Amino acid sequence: MTAMGKEEKKLMRRRLAGAYVSSVVSISLVLLLVGVASLLILNAKSVSDYFKENLQLSVILKQEVSQHKAEAYEQTVRELPYIRDTRLVSREEGTEEMKAMLGEDFLQVFETSPIPISLELTLKAEYVSADSLEVVSAALSASPLVDEVVCQQSLVEILNENLAKISMVLGVFILLMLFISVVLISNTVRVSVHNRRFTIHTMRLVGATRAFIRRPFMVDAVWQGLVAALISILLLSAGLLLIRGQFGQIAGIVTPRILVETFAIMASSGVVICVLSTYFVVNKLVSMSKEDLYY
Repeated sequence: MTAMGKEEKKLMRRRLAGAYVSSVVSISLVLLLVGVASLLILNAKSVSDYFKENLQLSVILKQEVSQHKAEAYEQTVRELPYIRDTRLVSREEGTEEMKAMLGEDFLQVFETSPIPISLELTLKAEYVSADSLEVVSAALSASPLVDEVVCQQSLVEILNENLAKISMVLGVFILLMLFISVVLISNTVRVSVHNRRFTIHTMRLVGATRAFIRRPFMVDAVWQGLVAALISILLLSAGLLLIRGQFGQIAGIVTPRILVETFAIMASSGVVICVLSTYFVVNKLVSMSKEDLYY
């Protein structure tokens, strides 16, 4: 083999390796988005319930209500069927919170503390909707001890809108990355086929079928999909561990069963993407004439 032939072969190997790496990276990004989307879809209700059950209602009691009456009222509210959790905020706690926001001397303009006792409530997820919040607010306001009920109805609507927007954005990104992956896989296979063009031509001359010629490329495609899936699974796992460290409760809604199902979806998607792309490209290239295949 001449020096020029060796250099050409080395150049072809570098092109093939570069195309393979680019393809694997692109597929990994696609599968990472697929994994995130799968987690959202499989945990849609759990995620929605988590945010809904962490929306707070503030029940501000009248100024003359004593601590003892407030504690008794809290016990009554705690037993209501739509209440998930309650927290009594005493005058002292409320005063400290106001000091943190307005400064130490904000009480100097008042003869007595204007901070009333209040309750912070969270509702069960099924009661966190615009209609239910109105009913709950009316029921709580009916007590003679209650001065005002502050609920965050707008946050419920914003939550639902944002979840829909996130799903739409993820879908667009997945389609875009899927297109890029198919293009990169096609280029990788084209380079690989061109590198083996003499072998392919010899196999065709001796009567090898398309399935026989296609088999090694399909095996490579399966491995490529599995490698990309492994990378994406590691990235997703690292992301979940990071979220668990910062927001333990959010990570807690991802159960082991859901996690296994998500990883299985990612692995199968990687293999399917690579195999289908490779199948169509190899079929097209093997069907080319001798002149087209060489050049």
